[in-house]
Amino acid sequence: MSHGHGAILEIGWCFFETLSDNPHKLKLVWYGFVVFLSSAILLVLEITAGRLIAPYVGVTLYSWTSIIGIVLAGLSIGNWIGGRWADRGADERGTGIALALAAVFSLASLLTLTLLAPVLQGSELDLVSASFIYVLCLFFVPSLLLGIPTPLLTTLALKLDLRTGHVVGRMHALAALGSIAGTFVTGFVLIQYLGTRSVIVVSSLILFVLALPFFRHAARPVPLLILAAGVAVAAAIEYRNGFAGSCDRESNYFCLRVVDASHQAPFGRAHALVLDHLLHGINHETEPAMLISPYVHLMQELVNHHFADEDIPRLSYFFAGGGSYTQPRAVRHMTREANIVVAELDPVVTATVVETMFVDPEDFTIRHGDARATLYRQPPASFDVIVTDAFHDIAIPYHLVTLEYARLAKSKLKPGGLFTTNVVDVFPDPRMVKSLVNTLRQAFAEVDVWLDRIPEQPQRMTYVISASEQAIGRDVLESRDGLRRAWLRINEPLENTGTALSDLPVFSDDFVPVERMISSLLLTPEGK
Repeated sequence: MSHGHGAILEIGWCFFETLSDNPHKLKLVWYGFVVFLSSAILLVLEITAGRLIAPYVGVTLYSWTSIIGIVLAGLSIGNWIGGRWADRGADERGTGIALALAAVFSLASLLTLTLLAPVLQGSELDLVSASFIYVLCLFFVPSLLLGIPTPLLTTLALKLDLRTGHVVGRMHALAALGSIAGTFVTGFVLIQYLGTRSVIVVSSLILFVLALPFFRHAARPVPLLILAAGVAVAAAIEYRNGFAGSCDRESNYFCLRVVDASHQAPFGRAHALVLDHLLHGINHETEPAMLISPYVHLMQELVNHHFADEDIPRLSYFFAGGGSYTQPRAVRHMTREANIVVAELDPVVTATVVETMFVDPEDFTIRHGDARATLYRQPPASFDVIVTDAFHDIAIPYHLVTLEYARLAKSKLKPGGLFTTNVVDVFPDPRMVKSLVNTLRQAFAEVDVWLDRIPEQPQRMTYVISASEQAIGRDVLESRDGLRRAWLRINEPLENTGTALSDLPVFSDDFVPVERMISSLLLTPEGK
């Protein structure tokens, strides 16, 4: 054995002997460990909350604001209750009760979700209000209960160690370190490898095991009653099929589902990809060129109308966002000569569509990574067409709507190239679309906005924006390939309805208020 290994073992043994000789020190270490682990599990639940509700309300700044605010509120109230309880003489059993109940209520969040989701999904609540209610009902009580042990154990530790500043500082530091560890482990490892519901089940089991030593001097029925409550909750979850979840797969970025969409195709079989709660594309099994979603069809028809027929087979494409790979798949089917580069952030998305959405990865050059960073690394003037079809739930990622990104895209386009993007916004006053038009006009001479129809009442729509140095020159675009459709250029009514373009910002990397621009989607039922 090396001297280094021997020294480490000797130090470890001396530390163990010191603890054994002084049971107070051993108890202080145990208290610190409980504070560390309970704080870690609180952050595990907080990060998991965002993924658990994503299939129902998506992931936005507002949903994360609800999660962070409610968890902190529960933690604060729990800290206050724990401090008051400690002053009234609570002993170790109080910590055990709080941890065991936190285990039960954390597990019960899966049951609550099965009862709450059908009610909220059928209601007229907007996404922000629904997010708040989901988090409040699912995670406020567990957060409150997990806030109790720290002040309780800190008070008990001060009875064993009179160095007040030392004890309080150590407990605060361990709670913070536990929170950091819980955040990183959940975000980088647990959700992707275990899945959301498994993370919650494991966290509940750990909390209950952590509680057991605090019941060693308590009457036996107390932990048994709490355990029975946990078993009853688990049985109810199983009865409600709450352990199954709604995701086919979970990645570090999305809850992924592939659903049958054959009813939307004129014939044959079709599959649709749903990321979180937004449908991202529909692929037909035997007809790759059948673009079922009107906005995807439009983005390809803009290419057909922008370029001369003899140039189309040799075009070079860059797709910012792969998703269901619907348009790249159609382009490859229509011409084998096209150069197609797809930047997809999530490799799990690619793997899923290859397995279930009839996509052949050999048809494209796929770069897994951020679309803007990938585009930046491409040579100047290397693409005829750049398509941005990337969404963070119902919003485009912030850095893909700014003036800096528009100028980057223009620099990568060949002379006469075409830039297209799609935007989810409300009708008739789409402020996000208008701000993006303002932004793109700083980089491109011609910017047009298109819709497949004009709705009769306010609702959510998918707009397509095209930008280039030359006008397409028509107000109605009729399809040349695939399903028979027509689209309308709505520049004039857009500029003369609702908020004036001059009153809306140009997006930049320093100022990109996407949530404010799509607040009508988030704060009204139309956004659901």
